[in-house]
Amino acid sequence: MPSGDENAVPPAAVGLRSSPRPFTVCREDDPVPPALAGAVAALGNFDGVHRGHRTLIEAVRAEAGPRPAVVLTFEPHPRAFFAPNQPMFRLTGPSAKEIVFARLGLDGLIVRRFDAELAGTSAQDFVEGWLRDRLGLSGVVIGHDFHFGRGREGSPGTLAALCAEAGLTCRIVPAVSADPGDAPISSSAIRAALASGDVARANALLGYRWFVLAQVRHGDKRGRTLGYPTANLALESCGLAHGIYAVRVRLADGNLHDGVASYGRRPTFDDGAPLLEVHLFDFKGDLYGQEVAVELLAYLRGEEKFSSAEALIAQMDVDSAGARAAIQADRVPSMLG
Repeated sequence: MPSGDENAVPPAAVGLRSSPRPFTVCREDDPVPPALAGAVAALGNFDGVHRGHRTLIEAVRAEAGPRPAVVLTFEPHPRAFFAPNQPMFRLTGPSAKEIVFARLGLDGLIVRRFDAELAGTSAQDFVEGWLRDRLGLSGVVIGHDFHFGRGREGSPGTLAALCAEAGLTCRIVPAVSADPGDAPISSSAIRAALASGDVARANALLGYRWFVLAQVRHGDKRGRTLGYPTANLALESCGLAHGIYAVRVRLADGNLHDGVASYGRRPTFDDGAPLLEVHLFDFKGDLYGQEVAVELLAYLRGEEKFSSAEALIAQMDVDSAGARAAIQADRVPSMLG
C-alpha cells in the first residue's frame, strides 16, 4: 500500500488533454498502421480508465518521447472470457474507453481479441511474438500488479527481463493512491462506490464523471402522462445503486443537456427489469434509436414506491430541483465535452 506523497496522484495528472495529433484506433485483427509503428504501449484492461490508470498513460507519454504513445488492451475482458456465465459490472465498455483515451493526449489505441490462442500464449511468446513481432512495439509501460501469459505466469519482473532480451524498453509504475495512506485506486473500489450510490467518491477516483453509453429504446411511455417524458436505456450487467441521479447527457448530435434520471425497477408501477430512465430538462424531440452518453453528477436519493401517481409527481418536482442545483455546483471534469 502506498504510504507517501510520492505515490499519491498529483493534481496535474488528473487534468484532461486533447491530443495534438490524430488518434488512431486499431481493432482486433487490423494490421498496425504506419502511424503507430514502433509505439510505446501502456498494457492493461483499463476498466474505468481511472486516476491510477491515468498515471500509466502519463508515463507512456513521457517514455515515448517522439515515438507514438498508445494503449494496448484486450476484448473481451479476460474475466469474461474465463467465466462467461458470470455477469461482470464493467465501468467502461469498448466504445466508452475510446472516448476517454482520445481525450488523454495519446496517439492511438490498439485492441486485440482475448481468445484461447492468447490465453494459452507463454510469457516469452507474448513478449517476442505479440509485443515485438506482431505489434512492432518498441517499449511498454505496466502497472505494479500486471500479470500476463499462460496461467498468469508472467509478473512485472518477468516482463522487464523478457523485454530486455527482446530489445524492448519496460517501465513499471508503482501503485497509486488518491491520498497518502489510502489503499491504491482500483476499479473494484469504484464499482463498490457506485453500488452504494456514492457517485462523489466514484467520480473522485475516476477523475471525471462516470458515464454510460446506450441506445434509447421504446418504453411504456408512462413518463409522458406524468409530465416527465424519459429516454429509456437498458444497461448491461450494471451494478449501479437503484435511485435518482443528477445527470448530463450528450446526444448523437453532440449537444449536451442537463437532466434527472432514475435507475431501477419502477416499484410504483411494475417492478420490472432495471432501466435507466432519463428526463432531459427543457428538451423536446425524438431520441428513439439514438446512442446517447449519460454521465452521473450526483446521487439524490434511493428508489421508492409511492402510494399514487400524484405523490410521485410531487417528488419528481423536488428531484428535478435537486438535480439542477447539483449540476450547477458540480466541478468534476467531463469526458463528453
